[in-house]
Amino acid sequence: QVQLVESGGGLVQAGGSLRLACAASGRSLASYAMGWFRQAPGKEREFVARISSSGFRTAYADSLEGRFTISRDNAKNTLYLRMNSLKPEDTAVYYCAADRSGGISRLPAQYDYWGQGTQVTVSS
Repeated sequence: QVQLVESGGGLVQAGGSLRLACAASGRSLASYAMGWFRQAPGKEREFVARISSSGFRTAYADSLEGRFTISRDNAKNTLYLRMNSLKPEDTAVYYCAADRSGGISRLPAQYDYWGQGTQVTVSS
């Protein structure tokens, strides 16, 4: 059974930075595509970023304007999300997810495993 545990969330002022981490256990996720999603109160879960199993291909939500960077360390079985120039509208619970098909989907339904989420709050 795969378990994903996010960390690194917290309260930050607008313009600040955070780095989220997602540690996987139970099996190696080196062959899985991985993604980050977020969900704000009263809103649907939305795609943030994804990365291929090798780490060479990445994709981001257009709304992020290049402020976030997804990366992974397969040796550590860990996924990261570096978030810069944070805005109040980035406030949400951030989730990591694993897609065992290794596909390129941005749809939450395509992902097989999910973490419990970590809260990110950006104050103005």
